[in-house]
Amino acid sequence: MTEARGSADGNGEAHARYAPGTPCWVSLMVHGLTATQEFYGALFGWEFQPGPRPLGPYVRALLDGREVAGIGQLPPDRHLPVAWTPYLAADDVDTAAETVRLCGGTIGVGPLDAAEAGRLAIGSDPSGAVFGIWQASTHLGTDITGVPGTPAWNELLTFESAIVAKFYETVFGFAREPMASADSDYVTLRVAGRPVAGINGVGSALPRDRGPHWMTYFEVGDADRAAARVVGLGGHVLRPPRDSAHGRVATVADPEGARFALIQDPR
Repeated sequence: MTEARGSADGNGEAHARYAPGTPCWVSLMVHGLTATQEFYGALFGWEFQPGPRPLGPYVRALLDGREVAGIGQLPPDRHLPVAWTPYLAADDVDTAAETVRLCGGTIGVGPLDAAEAGRLAIGSDPSGAVFGIWQASTHLGTDITGVPGTPAWNELLTFESAIVAKFYETVFGFAREPMASADSDYVTLRVAGRPVAGINGVGSALPRDRGPHWMTYFEVGDADRAAARVVGLGGHVLRPPRDSAHGRVATVADPEGARFALIQDPR
């Protein structure tokens, strides 16, 4: 992870319409929707309400009444990896999806309407990492960030950053900022000068069972306590809490194996 998110006061940072290219939502498709709600509800204090059903049963997670993420039910015959997926904002999802194809990516779902909420597509970049595209209508995306229980950062873990960074730059209009370090392959993606996501080339350190994938960081008040809570709720700690330049971080997985990170802001 590189540069920290935008500052927020104790009440968090409320969001209006997201600029194109900005991660605006995170969503998880699972086999056991009820059990997954119980896990994240206990971990982050989320409550849930029904959402649009373009892909089957789906709920939106709320924190203090504000929407922060989505969880959906996979069809019984779909044996797909369970993973958190970031959605990148677009003014026109159909044009963005076509550009994905032209630039060597694929579109696996959509574009399709999510009732009156907006229009979406789900695709993958040339390395195979899955992401979503969201064209907002009534649902703009995550309502609030900057407080525990909200998405804090999205980072692509891949073999090597250069080619895939060019893909995201072309499709979504990002500006790229490589890390000035000879021993680190990291690119920060910026929108209007603001860091919004990262691409981390980790080479052979990429998990063999995962391949290139996006990782969502969720903010917590105490990373050590939250990691222990994950285990108590039936999840797993993949990398124990450790200090970083941007706060204390742990990598964990929920009971179905969806990986995500916990970050304790040092402020």
